Amino acid sequence: MSDRDHLSKLTRRLQTNTELSQVEIDRLESLPMQIRTLARFQDVVQEGDHPTQSCVVLRGWLFRYRILESGRRQILSFHVAGEMPDLHSIYLEVMDHSLAALTPCDVALVPHRPLQEFVADHPRIGAVLWRDTLIDAGIFREWMVGIGRRSAFERLAHLICEMYLRLAHVGLAQDHSLEWPVTRTDLGDATGMTSVHVTRMLGELRRARLVALQGSTLTILDWGRLVAAAGFDPGYLHLRPSS
Repeated sequence: MSDRDHLSKLTRRLQTNTELSQVEIDRLESLPMQIRTLARFQDVVQEGDHPTQSCVVLRGWLFRYRILESGRRQILSFHVAGEMPDLHSIYLEVMDHSLAALTPCDVALVPHRPLQEFVADHPRIGAVLWRDTLIDAGIFREWMVGIGRRSAFERLAHLICEMYLRLAHVGLAQDHSLEWPVTRTDLGDATGMTSVHVTRMLGELRRARLVALQGSTLTILDWGRLVAAAGFDPGYLHLRPSS
């Protein structure tokens, strides 16, 4: 697979919320990059690092996280193919969180210097990249609302709705079915619940015939009812209807 094929995942992701011309796609996909394969829980970058490159997820799931002094972990976000979860590091010198593989992953590492030059030379594409970062910040805000004000049941239902749409809009989920590699411990660390509480909430979702979980495949049995149960409004994802 060529570099262009790898970075096509990024351009497809960006086009879920912004229209790009073919010239802009060609320029973006010409960025220099290095492919790296990660094992589960292997870090891309750690809190306190001074990164010199940003990554594009090509395969698998990444997650942002913080580790408290007590050793407890808080997962801050999940990231899937086509997303660029550490784009902000081209301007923030020190990482204030860590980024790691939730599953075995392939990532494309794009050096900061050519990326900065590219953004300066192509301001419209730079604006598209920063718009994507602002949408990412919107997802952070929605997670904060969830942890602070939604019930445990609503929190889990909302996360399932969000991840399904994010995956579906880049061709990685369809027919209300998606790969779900997130363990109960991971879900607990992302939603502020214990793994026991997560198990209980998953059981409630199943008994309500909203979802079915078979191995690592999660199927949404009734999208409308799940959306209503979660109080889910996808506006914060800023997805283009034509995507």
